[in-house]
Amino acid sequence: MGKEKKKKQLKKKSHLPFRLNVVFFIVFLLFAAIILQLGVVQILNGQEAQEEIDRTENTTTNIPVPRGEMYDRYGRVIVDNEPLYSITYTPPKGVQPEDRLELAKRLADFMNMPFENKLSTRDLKEYFFLQNREEIQDRVADVDTSEMENGEIYQLQLDSITEEEIQSYDDATREIIAIKKELDKAYALSPHIIKNADITEEEYSTVAEHLAQLPGVNVTADWERSYPFETTFKNYIGGITSRNQGVPRDDFDYYMSLDYSRNDRVGISGLEQQYEDVLRGTKEKVQYLTDKDNNVVDSKVIREGERGKDLVLTVDMELQKMVDQIVREELAAAIREAPYENSNLENSVAVVSNPKTGEILAISGQKYNRSLEEGEDRFSDVSHQAVYNAYTPGSTVKGATILTGLHEGAIGRYTTVNDVAINLAGKRKSSYTPNIGVVNPVSALQQSSNVYMFYLAMWLGGEYGYEPGGRISLAPGTFETFLYNFNQFGLGVETGLDFPYEETGFQGDDPNPGLILDFSIGQYSTYTAMQLNQYVSTIANGGDRMRLRLVKEVHDPSMKVEGLGPVYNDYSPQVLNQVEMDPSYIDAVQEGFRQVFQTPRGTASSIFSKEPYAQYRMAGKTGTAEATKYVPVNGGESYRPIRNLLNKTLVGYAPHDDPEIAFSVMTPYLGDDATSTFNVSNKIGARIGEAYFKLKEQRSEEGLSSTETDENPSEQE
Repeated sequence: MGKEKKKKQLKKKSHLPFRLNVVFFIVFLLFAAIILQLGVVQILNGQEAQEEIDRTENTTTNIPVPRGEMYDRYGRVIVDNEPLYSITYTPPKGVQPEDRLELAKRLADFMNMPFENKLSTRDLKEYFFLQNREEIQDRVADVDTSEMENGEIYQLQLDSITEEEIQSYDDATREIIAIKKELDKAYALSPHIIKNADITEEEYSTVAEHLAQLPGVNVTADWERSYPFETTFKNYIGGITSRNQGVPRDDFDYYMSLDYSRNDRVGISGLEQQYEDVLRGTKEKVQYLTDKDNNVVDSKVIREGERGKDLVLTVDMELQKMVDQIVREELAAAIREAPYENSNLENSVAVVSNPKTGEILAISGQKYNRSLEEGEDRFSDVSHQAVYNAYTPGSTVKGATILTGLHEGAIGRYTTVNDVAINLAGKRKSSYTPNIGVVNPVSALQQSSNVYMFYLAMWLGGEYGYEPGGRISLAPGTFETFLYNFNQFGLGVETGLDFPYEETGFQGDDPNPGLILDFSIGQYSTYTAMQLNQYVSTIANGGDRMRLRLVKEVHDPSMKVEGLGPVYNDYSPQVLNQVEMDPSYIDAVQEGFRQVFQTPRGTASSIFSKEPYAQYRMAGKTGTAEATKYVPVNGGESYRPIRNLLNKTLVGYAPHDDPEIAFSVMTPYLGDDATSTFNVSNKIGARIGEAYFKLKEQRSEEGLSSTETDENPSEQE
């Protein structure tokens, strides 16, 4: 019995290896089949399989967002985004001209498209070509095109279309062509605005109801810049390109490298350009998955969009409007008193700032149109001249001259000069006001003594042997010493203003001794009104050259409908340099400036020492400079000089002992005999000071304060 059982166990074991071998053999055959199939796919069908894979790919598109807004220092909106209805088109990949034409025909049933003055002959011919492709191709069939590029062949085909063939289109057809023209501008998977102006609610809703019949079309919201203060301060706000203009061609590669799209609106001037990087916002980034037929099979947002950040400017728009009005009124009054044949007076520029912080409060420039024609405005805004146009400033720079002499040891605090005309080899140099008598640094400023500045310049250059009728010689480096000291106040250098461009003026190059004397009284180098403002501010605050600023803060977008979001960047006042001079020297110049405005012999006392201006305790310096204006003739081919003109300038600040405001005024090209208009700059400056303090008093009563960080109701996240 035991033997029988043992035989059965041995027989069973003998079958087990056989079964395992069968299983292993079957697995081997399966693996061999798989390997064989992979080989066939890779060797025989590899290229085809790879092309199939390549036909499914990811494409990333950027969706534009609204630009940031701009506010004045009191939170008033200066630049806003006005919402617009918008109809957009996002074409798939590989869309053909015939497809776009068919879509244009469908869209024409639901929307109106302006076409007047918008269609070129080429637009009409391209439409005709699509409608008559075979006929047009037959017209040029006999032409040898073997060495032509596709674009050249297409142009040849268009040229075969006659004017008569395209002139018979009715309005409905032209509307279709206009829509097709917009559709053609769109790039694959990138939204393009077909229409965003004058869209009615009915038109918007009708298109929305038929989106299923309009592949790639969508209805959404767009925006355009709006200006609540209209043209006020517009020169400094700047401008942006339109959708049609897109990014500037000259900087195309630059913008493309920064992830812009071709039709993005870009800041091209003013603060719109200066702060483009924060105003532009962050585009929404969408990734599309397309199949082999270029159909979008999936999409996902890989980066949320955020509209541009907001700017809070240093400018006070209420004061800005008042300064504009003051300049217009005083300019008009001066021109009424100045015969045209004796004066080229037509514009005046003023800059107002806080001398302790460098914040610009207002910039005005007004041009008077003497030859007014129907439909024209009497005044135009030329405030850009404050940074673009440099003029000889006259005696306003004598504060820098005195400080140069004191610092370099050419004169002492109590050095005196008898103001008697200087005669240099037949050329007479004297003060405009005769019989000034003996003057020191302070009284030389008070009465604007040219002679004092001439002696200072000669002593600075080591010339102590002046004799009437003789020649003078100044040591090498005298002019450079002047320039170095003037530069410390911002004269002849950039002010640091956050603006795309500013002129630094003409400084000259190693002038002769006579011209160096002219330089000392502001009759040689040229400066802008912005530079003069920084110069007088540096004297007013005791020697700190503050960087001038137009933007005070940058804010993140608000989560609310109105108001400012959290502060993103706060531009604190920045000292560019501290004047390397004894504080007592600056005190002396400050006293001289006070006496100019407030004492009987001061050159501006006839206005500033009288009410209502005396109560504001202003200080400053007047200036008159000889000028030559060059006007175009022969259609601009050449220029004719007009001589014997004068620039009237003014710099000032108030109150003299604790300044809150600094101003500079430049009024060029008065006639040298137009004496009744000589006070135009002085009157503008006096009225600006009065306007500031009256506005301050009014706001104090109303409890209004500017948008300081700790006062701004920013959101806390």
